[in-house]
Amino acid sequence: MFGFKQAWACLFGAMLLFLLLATFLFYPDDAPLHRYDFLTLAALGIQVGMLVLKLETLEEAKVILIFHVVGTVMELFKTAVGSWIYPEAAILRIGGVPLFSGFMYAAVGSYIARVWRIFDFRFTHYPPHWATWLLAAAVYVNFFAHHWTVDIRYALFAATALLFWRTRVYFRNWREHRWMPLLVGFGLVALFIWFAENIATFARAWTYPGQEDGWQMVSLAKFGSWYLLMLISFVLVALMQPIRAPDQ
Repeated sequence: MFGFKQAWACLFGAMLLFLLLATFLFYPDDAPLHRYDFLTLAALGIQVGMLVLKLETLEEAKVILIFHVVGTVMELFKTAVGSWIYPEAAILRIGGVPLFSGFMYAAVGSYIARVWRIFDFRFTHYPPHWATWLLAAAVYVNFFAHHWTVDIRYALFAATALLFWRTRVYFRNWREHRWMPLLVGFGLVALFIWFAENIATFARAWTYPGQEDGWQMVSLAKFGSWYLLMLISFVLVALMQPIRAPDQ
């Protein structure tokens, strides 16, 4: 049951990952529509379909839109400084960033919003909202600022551990709630995103330096980046989801 509910929660991300791999393997070279543009339209179609079929609520869609914007802004900056590139052509793009890239961040937001609802999350010792917002803002700024100033990611890891070390997330797998440390949950989700990133780069959705002439595994350092991004994602979703105690 746990695995089924997790798979159902990551439906949007799984479908997007399937499209990345399938189009890499089978998309015709002479197609009138660029592969990246097809991915953009397909991702948009999936998002609309999930709303029409009520697989996502309108409130969840609003948060996912925020993810799309936040992610696209970061993509524009990161591609400009050469952190990664999109090697294929596209018409539906901003600068060097095809618009489907924003949906990859939206997939993370979709998963968190859906898993929160599907597992009926409850919390104990959740930190004050203002503290989580400040930490998430610092993480986001550091994604940009470390290119010119000192990279404070280790301080951010420490701050995350300090803020959430007592926090437990309670999730209902069947009839009863079980719990795990929220920090462990962050780590597990970040690990699976790192696995998905390896599949996506294999499918040449984007490439990191060193992958231009052939695929190689994404550096484990990216796991840390995804861990911090998980914090931003969780805090954004918490804007619309109530933080409830187990007895509520």
